[in-house]
Amino acid sequence: MIQYSVKQLAQLAGISVRTLHLYDQLGLLKPNIRTVARYRLYGEKELLRLQQILFYKELDFPLQEIGKILDDPDFDLVEALLSHKNALEIRRDRIGTLLTTLDRTISKLKGGHMLTHDELYEGLPKEQAQAYRKEAIEKYGKETVEHSENALRQLTKDQYAQLSTESEAIRRELALLINEDPKSAQVQALIARHYENIRMFWGTAHTSDKQAEAYKGLGQLYVDDERFTIIDGKPNPVYARFMCKAMAYFAETHLK
Repeated sequence: MIQYSVKQLAQLAGISVRTLHLYDQLGLLKPNIRTVARYRLYGEKELLRLQQILFYKELDFPLQEIGKILDDPDFDLVEALLSHKNALEIRRDRIGTLLTTLDRTISKLKGGHMLTHDELYEGLPKEQAQAYRKEAIEKYGKETVEHSENALRQLTKDQYAQLSTESEAIRRELALLINEDPKSAQVQALIARHYENIRMFWGTAHTSDKQAEAYKGLGQLYVDDERFTIIDGKPNPVYARFMCKAMAYFAETHLK
């Protein structure tokens, strides 16, 4: 069994030796072995307990409260890890949203200009744009559509143009591969880019929900609605079926 000295454990966990001494004094983390020479040695059990201590500290729990939680006879390590994972994912999403907001604010202050609502539908006749928006609301709900619009409106014109250009480039590259196996590594690598691009348009790029069913559903929509797969002015049912299969496979193997 591997045993770690105080110094080794401190380096491994990224904390100070003084902190480990404090945890020992508080009874929060006792060493597995205390040698005749009074050296502290820690084993795997102590490593796992220290991990839990650090997780709870990251979530701003007081040390005394952490001790009570870990010493509870009903404490379940796996359940605790799942809870930590969920809490950290929520924090990650929040931080991701804050970083995106900061980037957009910095861009605006440097002279960029946020998109207007009309610019989201630029290039479409006004009546057609309104019809598309109404249809989307009926299909996905007003809240979903407005969330996507608000996220896109935070972009500058250059950022939105770059996103649209990337979308078109991905579409063209995928169109060249319609005779390939939708499950092939080459196709799936492009589908991964397509998925990230779509999430930007949906305004959900920084959320923990991978939206597997929504992405798979979009693939089916390519088959059901020929407007989604118009290439060179004409619907392309072969491309539609190819995308549907490729997106479904990606959702089932990477987003579950």
